[in-house]
Amino acid sequence: MRLDLNADADEALVLLAQLGARTRLLAHHALVLQAADAISLAFNALTVPHDAQWLRMGAALHDAGKILHPHEEHESGTAHEAAGQALLLKQGVPAHWASCCVSHGAWQTPGLALEPCAVALADHLWRGARPADLELRVIDLAAERAGCSRWQLFGALDDAFEAIAADGPARLVAQRRTLSTLEPMQ
Repeated sequence: MRLDLNADADEALVLLAQLGARTRLLAHHALVLQAADAISLAFNALTVPHDAQWLRMGAALHDAGKILHPHEEHESGTAHEAAGQALLLKQGVPAHWASCCVSHGAWQTPGLALEPCAVALADHLWRGARPADLELRVIDLAAERAGCSRWQLFGALDDAFEAIAADGPARLVAQRRTLSTLEPMQ
């Protein structure tokens, strides 16, 4: 399966499964995708211009390198980042989507756009984590895109991020429950 520019996030998840992604990794990507969708909805409500497809594809593909480095599913590590980008490029995934494998871990890089930073944020919010410096970076980039000040968006985006993070513990419980029933079958 190849992903062209008209592909959607469900197709990206199918590609990851075909490449050997384990159930745990696919579940993680689906949960990050939920958080990314909620961020996109918040941007839409505030009329923040953004590439919703890029945000969805980035969320669906960001940890692809963990197929090659499965120990990083439960251990800290960055080897999966460059490996994921190379794996996706080898599969013909457009370079701007494959770059999410590296950018989600390097969100502090100067000049990084709103969408990769929002994917990095979704990768935290899905489980209930709220990294203040990353949230402020996303708010500042969103304000820049919308042509307004940080403070014009801060309250609404802070509330949106809180709502997404508040569902994190329930997502973790649901993920554990699902994985406990599926993993013995793998």
